[in-house]
Amino acid sequence: MSLENIVIVGGGLAGSHVSMALRDRGYRGALTLVGAEPHPPYDRPPLTKSVLLGGEDAEDGTSFPVDWEGLSVGLRLGERAEALDLHDHKPGGVLRTTAGTRGFDGLVLATGAEPVRLPGEGRQHVVRTVDDVRALRPLLRPGTHVALVGAGWIGAEVATVAAVKGCRVTVVESARAPLAAAVGNRVGAWTAPWYAAAGVTLLCGTAVASVDHGGLRLADGRFLDADVVVTGIGARPAVGWLRDSGLEVARGVVVDRSLRASRAGVVALGDCAAWWSDRYGRHMVVEHWDTALKASGPAAAALLGEDVCHDPLPYFWSEQFGRTLQYVGDRHGADRTILRGSPQDPDWTVLWLEGELLRAALTVDRPRDLVQARRALTTGCAVDLPRATDPSTPLRDALRAA
Repeated sequence: MSLENIVIVGGGLAGSHVSMALRDRGYRGALTLVGAEPHPPYDRPPLTKSVLLGGEDAEDGTSFPVDWEGLSVGLRLGERAEALDLHDHKPGGVLRTTAGTRGFDGLVLATGAEPVRLPGEGRQHVVRTVDDVRALRPLLRPGTHVALVGAGWIGAEVATVAAVKGCRVTVVESARAPLAAAVGNRVGAWTAPWYAAAGVTLLCGTAVASVDHGGLRLADGRFLDADVVVTGIGARPAVGWLRDSGLEVARGVVVDRSLRASRAGVVALGDCAAWWSDRYGRHMVVEHWDTALKASGPAAAALLGEDVCHDPLPYFWSEQFGRTLQYVGDRHGADRTILRGSPQDPDWTVLWLEGELLRAALTVDRPRDLVQARRALTTGCAVDLPRATDPSTPLRDALRAA
């Protein structure tokens, strides 16, 4: 099938890089990128770090340095997708947006994810877009009491910035430890002392009922006063608008190992896609920058009819309380956890094993361990337990071919 008109829905990392990948692969037809935000595509990881930390009038510096006109990509910004009508007997269809309709014969879905919000009439900030950060940044002043709901990756990063700016910070987490969903309660608890050391109050095992005017109503009936409330309790794939499209949608748009959706001429990637992993034997929704970036080339190739396989190792990094955390792999299914070093050390590593096989790793200021673990996870390695627990032994020396 020769494509003449491709529409990309989503103006974030995934959508913008697919447009570049399509041109790199020789596609010369019409190419339109529809983005709900009014801004040209930009990078999100700096939002909770340098952008939020900047002054009230700081330059954001997150836009991709891309000549969209030179690439002949039509940017339709501030235009939100509302519905999708696919042809019954041939590829293509019509995209319905807030600005009208757009026909296509090839479609890329890269709508990302939407932050989960709490019930209540009080104002709650989220940190998902550059406009979110612009609204929150001037409120982070010395002495301001900031209540953060959620001690996950985003919550920890925002708490770090707020503490540096002199705010009084309280983090409320329903789980028993920070990062519990990502790394489990036991490992997450090893990061809890970082909050106290930064002057941040951490309340774990504490659920929030609602965001009210002036603070948080906790599930046990108590009220937590706060000048500013930030909600960081996760995000959901932005796929509600596809409800009647005929596409298979579960947690995200269900796609195969090539990122092809259940209807011809449609691919999906990034936070909105549930992609099939041969490595893990299940559909995966990985809401991380690295996965979206790596999917852009395969998605473009698949749409153009090439035989490709997208099956990356999940990878994520975070900066919190003066430390760099990196996570690679998937710990689910692991039955053993190994600690290299001590949580009281300035740097340490956690390895998750299934039997003797390495399944995932978390490093705290140990980039060499991360590189070696990533290589081992790619090839499949068993772990020599006595050597692996010695942090002075290079991790590669504790690994052997499975």
